[in-house]
Amino acid sequence: MSDIQDNDIERIPLATYTERAYLDYSMYVINDRALPHIADGLKPVQRRIIYAMGELGLNNQAKFAKSARTVGDVLGKFHPHGDSACYEAMVHMAQPFSFRYPLVDGQGNWGAPDDPKSFAAMRYTEARLSPFADLLLAETRQGTVDYIPNFDGTTDEPRLLPAQLPFVLLNGSTGIAVGMATDIPPHNINEVISACIHLLDSPRAKVVDLMTHIKGPDFPTEAHIITPPEEIREVYETGRGSVKARAVYQKEAGEIVITALPHQTSPAKVLEQIAQQMHAKKLPMLVDLRDESDHENPTRLVLVPKSNRVDCDRLMSHLYSSTDLERSYRINLNLIGLDNRPQVKSLVGILKEWLTYRQQVVTRRLSYRLEKINERLHILEGLLIAYLNIDEVIRIIREEDEPKKELMKKYKLSDIQANAILDLRLRQLAKLEEIKLKTEQDELSTEKAGIEKILGSKARLKTLVKKELLAVAEEFGDERRSPLIEADEAVAYSDEDLLTNDPITVVLSEKGWARAAKGHEMDPQELNYRGGDSFAQAARGRTNETLIFLDSAGRAYNMTPHTLPSARGQGEPLTGRFKPPAGTRFVGVAMGGADTRILLASNAGFGFVGRLGEMVTKNKAGKAVLSVPAGGEALPPSVLSDEDIATHWVASVTDQGRLLVFPLRDLPELSRGKGNKLINVPTAAFKAGEEKMLAATVLGDEDDLLVHAGQRHLRLKHKDLENYVGERARRGRKLPRGFQKVDRLSVE
Repeated sequence: MSDIQDNDIERIPLATYTERAYLDYSMYVINDRALPHIADGLKPVQRRIIYAMGELGLNNQAKFAKSARTVGDVLGKFHPHGDSACYEAMVHMAQPFSFRYPLVDGQGNWGAPDDPKSFAAMRYTEARLSPFADLLLAETRQGTVDYIPNFDGTTDEPRLLPAQLPFVLLNGSTGIAVGMATDIPPHNINEVISACIHLLDSPRAKVVDLMTHIKGPDFPTEAHIITPPEEIREVYETGRGSVKARAVYQKEAGEIVITALPHQTSPAKVLEQIAQQMHAKKLPMLVDLRDESDHENPTRLVLVPKSNRVDCDRLMSHLYSSTDLERSYRINLNLIGLDNRPQVKSLVGILKEWLTYRQQVVTRRLSYRLEKINERLHILEGLLIAYLNIDEVIRIIREEDEPKKELMKKYKLSDIQANAILDLRLRQLAKLEEIKLKTEQDELSTEKAGIEKILGSKARLKTLVKKELLAVAEEFGDERRSPLIEADEAVAYSDEDLLTNDPITVVLSEKGWARAAKGHEMDPQELNYRGGDSFAQAARGRTNETLIFLDSAGRAYNMTPHTLPSARGQGEPLTGRFKPPAGTRFVGVAMGGADTRILLASNAGFGFVGRLGEMVTKNKAGKAVLSVPAGGEALPPSVLSDEDIATHWVASVTDQGRLLVFPLRDLPELSRGKGNKLINVPTAAFKAGEEKMLAATVLGDEDDLLVHAGQRHLRLKHKDLENYVGERARRGRKLPRGFQKVDRLSVE
């Protein structure tokens, strides 16, 4: 049996235990893994890598050492986690395309923009610290930070690093914790230092004031930032938002050359995205693309347009909208503050808090230095007493049994001073050494006075911080890489933009099947049709024009012509694309520009002229255009040419063989409705099904009208039509015997 007694067991509800365990885990992930600290801008693993490399002596002047050596030291002393994750964090700090100011100087294969994780194994690569890492480590051993035991208590590690710059803004950070995340973009050293100095001079400065110094993020690439300043200001005020970066291109000998990509954008992926669109025939204006990137030109993607007539700016606008040539970066300025709590902070909040930390670090550094100076002055004071009484001191050391006690008693020395005197070498008793000690004493006294003045004045402390920031800017400052520009919003090509201007013939069958053939030469009546089906009507036009189908109820439906199947097959039923009312059928087709006019008519003898653009609708149920009376049907539409309607005529015929021709100008132009009477079909006869208008068409002065009756047709030239000309809405005249059973009309 176990020796554990009941009173040794803690009993708590499961809900309480799980809540506590989850919160403990959450805080661990937030504080010790995912979020950077405002002080040095580093996550724990990054801080430990930098510190371990510093302890190994791998500064920027040292020889490169195998990365495995560094990773092993980090894991063994400070970070007992997986080696691959640790090495990946180290690689990230070495990639110039990931970090704006890399902290690790790598030698070997450290990945590429195409694939940042294509780096070699740590047994192959070598690394040392970059010059920027000195800004993190230079003051580590000067009493500036607290040291805490490592995970097994065998050594100590700094809780934070004494950063001389706000690296949390310089290199940025990304991370996902439990219930929160961070996305901090990188910034420019000169701009950040300038903003810090402004804030030291004007503690009440606002974001709009700091933005005269910090224009916006500064990514490692030269891609343009196109986010308006007012949106960037809102991001800096709230700590949340986004910015957009856009690739840079230029035109060379008729080709488009992309020279810079947005941050963390893979050139290979961009080319793949463009190639997919070319394969899907969504970029007919592009014929080729190449990747000419090399050592001298890290980014050089070449796009070859089809001709010089291609609008390159419009093409790039489409690519910005549809590929990674334009990217949006989420910003969430969430970090761990000096109070060790995660919080989303504004730009002013971040810089103010970091300046507080920096002043604390400088104060601790000066206090540490002052302590060392006082210790040295104390020793120098004792040494100078010895030099003033050198003969007596030598006698005491030679003759006394306990010279240390005797010296301390006679000259009122401290234990430290007595030990320093006893540790003197004979050659240090020279007169020259005494002069050196007095000089050192004077110098240290002067330095002590200066430090005490700074520590006693907040203004002097701020001045010192400003001088040190300016010195760092002088040594490490560089120009902005990511220009901020004003740009129009990227717009993708619409389906109409991508259409070519090729001739096309659309064919409609009696059963409502449609297809399209290239060109205007083919005869639609010679095509093969399904059993029981036959030719109804054809329309000739261009692939970028408006295509309208009309059903028997007078409703119009539109689609893009190039989406129809080829005329080599039997087409597809329009009922698969549209939802016409039950009991209706498709009776006609028309094609042309938005201003193209067509004659619409019903078999009740009414009609009007309408424009194709007014019949366009996205509704699959169509758009009511022609009002058809009960028991009536719409007739196939007739397309008007662009010539003056004054020279055109309307020919309408009934199934009783009556033909009437009248001027087209007598018909109104409407957007929808019943229209006016074309030919007089008696209402009683129409309702009884005894007579109806069979067809209506438009013809010009030079056109011939063909009346089809079975296998026969009658050609009526312009002079022959004079016998049938009359006022609109008249009964018309009878056609010759044998042609009174009319099938249809056509114009040649």
